[in-house]
Amino acid sequence: MTPATGADPVDDAAVASAAERIAAEGLAIVPAFVSAELAAALRAEAWRRNAAGDFRAAGIGRGADRVERRDIRGDALLWLDENALAPPELTLFDALEKMRIELNRALFLGLFSFEGHYALYRPGAFYSRHRDRFHDDDARVLSCVLYLNEAWSAADGGALRIHLRGGGTREVLPIAGTLVAFLAERYEHEVLPANRERWSIAGWFRRRP
Repeated sequence: MTPATGADPVDDAAVASAAERIAAEGLAIVPAFVSAELAAALRAEAWRRNAAGDFRAAGIGRGADRVERRDIRGDALLWLDENALAPPELTLFDALEKMRIELNRALFLGLFSFEGHYALYRPGAFYSRHRDRFHDDDARVLSCVLYLNEAWSAADGGALRIHLRGGGTREVLPIAGTLVAFLAERYEHEVLPANRERWSIAGWFRRRP
């Protein structure tokens, strides 16, 4: 499945809006960041690769310290290789590259590259409150997640809960096409249990080590 001919899979205005909101408060929530057609194409690619057995249980920590802890994190994932992207993945990465350039121009963040993966939360899976930056590594600067779920409602659960500075939270339903981006060092967040399969692409803009 590919985006419909003649449709703009990613609106440049959505890219600019995301950059402006990050500049203002370090957090952007952009509905319809990608078209419904592109979200569907990415979802179909994720389904295909999951059916092929390419997804693996996620862990916490890294290297020798990596462990699987289903009581903390229950998703399965598949890392994306920027040198072997399917057409819809390439379209998304092109949009993220535009956003990287705009963010560096506006905020001088020194963003160098994007790393990302598909994430699948099966019914009941969740991810406890955390930050995306490792204690001993500040390379991850900006966290991003793009949702791929068609016809999602509040009854389906699976919201992203963002813990705001100064108290309070904000919850975002994982509706297809919605992009959430935020400064990795600033915002703790969690994924609430979902009642149906929940699909996304999650990742980080990184600075050079």
